[in-house]
Amino acid sequence: MSDVAEARRGGRRGGGGAARRAERTAVSIETAKYIERNIPNFEILNEEALQIIEANAETILAEVGVNFVENPKALELWRQAGADVDGERVRIPRGLARELCKTAPSQFTQHARNPERNVVIGGKNLVLAPVYGPPFVRDMNGGRRYATIADFQKFVKLAYMSKWLHHSGGTVCEPTDVPVNKRHLDMLLAHMTLSDKPFMGSVTEPSRAQDSVDMCGVLFGEDFVQNNTVMTSLININSPLTFDSIMMGALEVFAANNQAAIISPFIVGGAMAPVSVAGTLTQVLAEVLAGVAYSQLIRKGAPVIFGAFVTSIDMNSGAPTFGTPEAAHITYGAGQLARRLNLPFRSSGSFCGSKLPDAQAAYETANSLNMGLMSGVNFMLHACGWLEGGLVADFEKFVMDADQLGTLHHLARGIDMSPNGQAMDAIREVGPGGHFLGCAHTQANFKDSFWRSNLFDYKPFETWDEEGARDTRTLASLRVEKLLNDYQKPEIDPAIEAALHEFVAKKKASMPDSFM
Repeated sequence: MSDVAEARRGGRRGGGGAARRAERTAVSIETAKYIERNIPNFEILNEEALQIIEANAETILAEVGVNFVENPKALELWRQAGADVDGERVRIPRGLARELCKTAPSQFTQHARNPERNVVIGGKNLVLAPVYGPPFVRDMNGGRRYATIADFQKFVKLAYMSKWLHHSGGTVCEPTDVPVNKRHLDMLLAHMTLSDKPFMGSVTEPSRAQDSVDMCGVLFGEDFVQNNTVMTSLININSPLTFDSIMMGALEVFAANNQAAIISPFIVGGAMAPVSVAGTLTQVLAEVLAGVAYSQLIRKGAPVIFGAFVTSIDMNSGAPTFGTPEAAHITYGAGQLARRLNLPFRSSGSFCGSKLPDAQAAYETANSLNMGLMSGVNFMLHACGWLEGGLVADFEKFVMDADQLGTLHHLARGIDMSPNGQAMDAIREVGPGGHFLGCAHTQANFKDSFWRSNLFDYKPFETWDEEGARDTRTLASLRVEKLLNDYQKPEIDPAIEAALHEFVAKKKASMPDSFM
């Protein structure tokens, strides 16, 4: 048995001096459990509207069809399933896609290397993950610049240190100082070693998806990976109605290996979809039905998430807009459609179009985050750090957003109607004309009754002014510095970490650098 296998086996059975020492010395960073909603979802569509959208989506699949580009394997699987295949166009008979989707699980557990940080995606749960994909980063000191692997590692550390984030995410920023064909290895290594929260795999090329599976085999054990979900992945549909070979190739790898995929149309209303809410929802549903059905053709029971990335467009500049009422309508409706398919739902985030973490960013982000909670989102990618329409991952906004995610946790609790929540004993104790500051009920409950920001300034004006009249961005910059200074790497078995580094080194050495 190899050293890695022996170390893993020993760690799992809880025996051995190394395992016990690791447990005693492990750094414990407080992470709130994923949100379990105790409030109703906001449902904007009535039954008639839902039936119309569903019928129209089936019409699109049957009569218009979808394209599976440069993917003979997919075309053959669809042909065998009963679809009409004409070149790269696949027309799916009414009801076929919906029937295939039935084997996808309604919820699943994504395992973290620290089992205490496992998340359950689906049902009434909400899992929060950071921003994904920006090529640029920004902070108060360095301004806007291309992201590096050092920036990426800082974001992974901040996500690990953030109480309200349940997930480490994926491409939190795009490290442009590492070759395109190798950067996924460094990103995965950072998620696996600098954090013990769950993470996402690479989708930029099918072989990189396979590298993600293989590295998870080193981290978790190959058998564990095949029998459990340890990664999510973001599979974007090239809207309208096009499934490209790179994304589908990555989906094929993840589905075949029992790893989760977010099947997500990339919708900018007026550009990639109609300008109307009902038309966009119809297209979203058609694309998701086809994508989820295809994942089940690869492997029945493969975990998938109904994705809806939706924004509108500014018809003057062509720029995407965020936090708008139209995006809210689509997100609320998509949540209802996902629940009717009995699938987990991904949407929303800290979306904004602002160039700085300013008032525009705050308004648009608050609209988007609250919309996500109320629409029944189960997996919220981009929950913190998003700026400039997704082009920038901003360090100050990351911690500003992460702080505000605490409000979602508290809103989702609903109203406590237990005897303690009713507080009749407090009202009797205080009586007319008194105050509640010193009563027994307040003393017993004040620590947990009110959510409190770890960032905002609630001091009197005089104190605030004496301390430099610092605005929220300045306070956020100081918090970034504090979190990074306080960061301590979570314990990982040395043999497993060494094996991960060896895997990355060998893989990098096997191919020349490519920046294309």
